[in-house]
Amino acid sequence: MPQINDIRMRGFRDRSSVDEALEAALDGISLLPSEPVPVTGAAGRVLARDVVSTVDVPAFRRSMMDGYAVRAEDTYGATPYNPIPLEVVGTSMPGTVPDDRVTRGHCVTIVTGAPMPDGADAVLMVENTIGSGDRIEATAPVPIGRNVGRVGEDVTVGESILNSGRILLPQDVGILSAIGHDPIKVVRRPIVRIIVSGDELLPPGTSPMGTKIVDSNSPMLAALVDRDGGTPEVVRLRDEEGAMEEALGRPDVDVIVTAGAASVGSEDRVPILVDRLGVLAVHGITMRPSAPTGIGTIGGVRVVILPGNPVSCLAAYDFFAGPVVRSLGGRSPHWPDVSVKRTLERRIVSQIGRTDYARVVVDGDLVDPVAISGSSVLSSVTGASGFVVVPAALEGYPEGSVVTVHCYYGDCDS
Repeated sequence: MPQINDIRMRGFRDRSSVDEALEAALDGISLLPSEPVPVTGAAGRVLARDVVSTVDVPAFRRSMMDGYAVRAEDTYGATPYNPIPLEVVGTSMPGTVPDDRVTRGHCVTIVTGAPMPDGADAVLMVENTIGSGDRIEATAPVPIGRNVGRVGEDVTVGESILNSGRILLPQDVGILSAIGHDPIKVVRRPIVRIIVSGDELLPPGTSPMGTKIVDSNSPMLAALVDRDGGTPEVVRLRDEEGAMEEALGRPDVDVIVTAGAASVGSEDRVPILVDRLGVLAVHGITMRPSAPTGIGTIGGVRVVILPGNPVSCLAAYDFFAGPVVRSLGGRSPHWPDVSVKRTLERRIVSQIGRTDYARVVVDGDLVDPVAISGSSVLSSVTGASGFVVVPAALEGYPEGSVVTVHCYYGDCDS
């Protein structure tokens, strides 16, 4: 049994609020340094510096159509009944420099994307011509500048392209490549050590056997860390104090997230070890599920102690560990989920003074509660569309209330 002066019992007697725990989790957290990555590997990374173009794109006038590079004035008055003859004196293709200059009565065959030859100020589309070979006839006029892409039409020298803090999209990578910006300075991905412990655990990929259960927390947490822009490092341990102490004290990571051994039982050593090796700022939160969650620091590394029950583990990660990982990596600490407003079909009952994480199913415009309790029933999450947070100041939500649903996927209706 835990002693009266046990650090764990002190935390459970005077539990922290969700806001206090989140404040402790984010206290002193700052953006990680930048690192260079090739433009081809920059998608999904967080841009560390503003990008300003040092080039024009395109750097030359180019054709926007297949046709003929002409002097516009040579086509004025052309109609199908009054075609104007033009002599073809050359060809311009993409990636080449045209040798021929367009002078009065002349034109150059040109394709889309090819550079405009000197003297030409418009592109006459093929469909507005008749004939072929060395001589064509214009059957419609074309104004100056028509079908011609100007220098810097896409990007100009000195133009601000992307701002720091942006999560780079595929199209961002495209424009960075177009201006020759390579490598890209991005925020380093935080390395997150995920420690799961328990003599009863079998590794993922095996089948449950007898009284043994398969570890579901580490693959779930690794996926969450990856979602939040971190690099997961999974450590799976038996219930052995020395191994846990070594895994907690080993450096070279940015965050440590533990799952299991978090409460006040005889095998729940993690809070004691965190307090021994560093500082345990929070242990015990007025929240359901996830009450045994803890927040600490060892050697400057933030440690988030998550309960071992899978739903509690998921909820505590989303509330406390996720914001730490995202903040270190340059992302918003706020939940990344899409949220929607829907009407409660049945009431949600809670208790004043405790924050509740209520799983719900969205059906059209209505929300049906699935569960608040049942921290070990992972199917209550996989069968849910998302969750509703009941603040500590409320006794729940009555039927007919409009609530905010944080979606597990898409917009909750997928």
